[in-house]
Amino acid sequence: MPRSNASYQSINQTNDDEDDEDDSLAFSAHAGHRSPISPTAARRLHSARTSDLDLRSRLPSRVQLDERSGLLVNTDHRARAYVSAPNTVGLLESRRTSAGSIRLPKHHARANSWGFNIASALTSSGLAESKASLFADERVWYDQFTSTDWVHDSIADAFRVRDLRSRKDIRGRLYAWFDGAQGWILVALIGCITACIAYFVNVTETAIFDIKEGYCKEGWYFGKRKCCYGGEECPAWQTWGLAMKTTGLEEKWIDFMAYVFFMVLFALAACLLTLTTRTEIPSAFSMTTLDENLGADRKHEGDGDIYSINGAISPTEPLPSPMKPSAMVYYPAAGSGVAEVKVILSGFVVHGYLGAKTLVVKTVALVFSIASGLSLGKEGPYVHIATCVGNIACRVFSKYNHNDGKRREMLSAAAACGVGVAFGAPIGGVLFSLEEVSYYFPAKTLFRTFFCCIAAALSVKFLDPYGTGKIVIFEVRYVTDWEFFEIFVFILLGILGGALGALFIKASGVWARTFRRIPVIKRWPILEVALVAVITGVTSFWNRYTKLAVTELLFEIASPCEHTDRSGLCPQSGDEIMAVVRYLCVAFIVKALLTTITFGIKVPAGIYVPSMVVGGLMGRIVGHLVQFLTVSFPNAGVFASCPADGGAERCVTPGVYALVAAGATMCGVTRLSVTLAVILFELTGSLNHVLPFSLAVLVAKWTADALEPLSIYDLLTDMNSYPMLDNKIRPIFTTDLGDITPRVRPHRVIEISNSPLVPAKVLRSKLERLHDAGEIDGGLPILRHGVLIGLIPAPDLEFALDKLDNEEHSLCLMVSNTTWQDTEEDEERVHDPTDFTPYIDPAPVALDIHSPMDLVFQCFVKLGLRYVCVLQDGKFAGMVHKKAFVKYVKELEVSGET
Repeated sequence: MPRSNASYQSINQTNDDEDDEDDSLAFSAHAGHRSPISPTAARRLHSARTSDLDLRSRLPSRVQLDERSGLLVNTDHRARAYVSAPNTVGLLESRRTSAGSIRLPKHHARANSWGFNIASALTSSGLAESKASLFADERVWYDQFTSTDWVHDSIADAFRVRDLRSRKDIRGRLYAWFDGAQGWILVALIGCITACIAYFVNVTETAIFDIKEGYCKEGWYFGKRKCCYGGEECPAWQTWGLAMKTTGLEEKWIDFMAYVFFMVLFALAACLLTLTTRTEIPSAFSMTTLDENLGADRKHEGDGDIYSINGAISPTEPLPSPMKPSAMVYYPAAGSGVAEVKVILSGFVVHGYLGAKTLVVKTVALVFSIASGLSLGKEGPYVHIATCVGNIACRVFSKYNHNDGKRREMLSAAAACGVGVAFGAPIGGVLFSLEEVSYYFPAKTLFRTFFCCIAAALSVKFLDPYGTGKIVIFEVRYVTDWEFFEIFVFILLGILGGALGALFIKASGVWARTFRRIPVIKRWPILEVALVAVITGVTSFWNRYTKLAVTELLFEIASPCEHTDRSGLCPQSGDEIMAVVRYLCVAFIVKALLTTITFGIKVPAGIYVPSMVVGGLMGRIVGHLVQFLTVSFPNAGVFASCPADGGAERCVTPGVYALVAAGATMCGVTRLSVTLAVILFELTGSLNHVLPFSLAVLVAKWTADALEPLSIYDLLTDMNSYPMLDNKIRPIFTTDLGDITPRVRPHRVIEISNSPLVPAKVLRSKLERLHDAGEIDGGLPILRHGVLIGLIPAPDLEFALDKLDNEEHSLCLMVSNTTWQDTEEDEERVHDPTDFTPYIDPAPVALDIHSPMDLVFQCFVKLGLRYVCVLQDGKFAGMVHKKAFVKYVKELEVSGET
């Protein structure tokens, strides 16, 4: 059988005999326990006529892809394509039983399989070098990602529902009722489990957070608040300075060293746990890493700026010299995971991000990262954790487990549940899923998402993780209304918050392109975590506000004075106000810098609350400055509407300014709008202040969009080369479909003009060429005299070829049988493995070559197509894959034409 390069020939010649014998023995041993699972068991291999073809026969009933699927899996389920790092013991074992690999598990010999041999051959230097120089003009981006065909999944579910409703007996009606209830059962289960995980994280991190300052004599596992029951005087609480005063050092220096030591210890523990999820997948060419490491760069420095798509290897340009394919490395437990959840919900599979191991490791590591006191939050990771719960829960029912489109409806609900649990804002969670992460959000999904968030909120209310009887992370109440002149200050805070968020995004990119590109830091990410922890500990210890946990600090700066008398934020005179402003300015500068260098390190970390804290400090400073004006000039005309008495807060409540600026800054970072306004309302419960919150968020979004078009998650998507086709933007196209359609190549099509029978070895050769181009989930059009009559997906073609006993001499039928047949005779017909018609899509979506690019964009975005066939005068003119179209849109964005 012809192979794609000489190195592969030499490998195959030396190993074919052993592979044949080993695979045959493996198949025989397995068959002794049970009969092979046939993916075509439910198919009708011969149809009476084309119009009667059961569409289910086009949808192989095999194990489906999911986010935990291995990329290349052998017959014995050994994921050979994954290269385990020394610190990832057990990673391969956890993936051996992963369902739905793109190289689907087969219960038969695969000695002639390209997928079987390439997994082991990739480690050969000969194949690695020659592979990189082949088919340079046909490579596509994102070869590691397999895309979801939404139309395929929708049709499959429609046939499933049709069969279910065709039963009119009592049992059939019960089945139909239970099928409809499965979605509600799942979202309730997801909400309750997510709430339990959030309870575990909150209680655990609160208990160990205060260990940096001391311990409770009544029990080391008690936090300071629980040990002291909220009182100021607490003899049961022992600081490290008092416990170790016999050393001769001053108490404050002992407390300082203990604070830094435990901060570094907890941060390193979180990092080590995160590094255990390290995953490497062979890539057809160099790509960036797949996590929030903004310093990730391509292997070929100097080809262009990291922001430049054109600086990467282009699939339309020949490679300058042979290069070894690099491995794609990522840490599923690192960062917040929100960007990856967006990519997954858009229809792409990111391997390992939503698995059980990621869920466990990220949950435990999140406890240590929050307890360390670094400038990071847990709200973003909650979204990722909840989505992991949703993905695992979908395996309970085959309706969602075997249908990627249906499963993503549950994942949308799970992501909303994560935000609802994090902030105690169920309505805000629903809006977050709708506004930020969801790609396909029908009306019934909206209702189920709301039910999921309510179930989670009720569970949090019952568990009471904060010990307040409330579901919100903190609750503030403003008893005074705002004055009209303050509306101009709120607009100013919106401008400052949007500018601050845009500046943070730019600063994160600068820090990534400088510090994180240092070879030592890139090679040892734990070193960066240690350095950031030391810097945070040294700078945070001396200021009360930088020393507090981010959630507690946000509560203090947003609260009115009657609730923060012990915080030092309630000055009564002009001099006291300016002293507080100076103290807050120091905290603002320190917190802003620490947040910038902390984002992207290899620990579970969110950006929501840290960005709100930085903005809240700025808002509190502005609030006190306005308060200073009201105290200094009480008789000014602009303050005429203020009450004559009431103290420093008689006219201005600085806590309101802090919360308004917090929302504006978070909007500048994430570009959330309606979601933020609703979350702020749910945190305060104040209808009077909905208008200031909404106004500041609107102004912040306009300002941030003007200064920096990308949100922080858009930046991650671009810099990590995620295959994300954003459905919330509308690119401006000046071309038509023909401008991006590749020319028709003989090895990219199956020609049956002379005969409907095609040699299997020819099909294998075409499949190999398709894989070399990176189109693992591509397809081969079937032509007759230049007319498109069908298309066979690459995974199905490989599956069918692997079923052949004698591939070298087999002829495969590649056209549907259109003759009338007796049904009973058809069912009794013996299955012929050389009949490939059950795998062929007889009606692939096709557009004319002169179709406007806007129509192509709508087809990929609204229909969720995997590829579009192109016709010219009724003849086949080429095929455009979704991944190639994503690359085209990315290049338009970089060139500024959108």
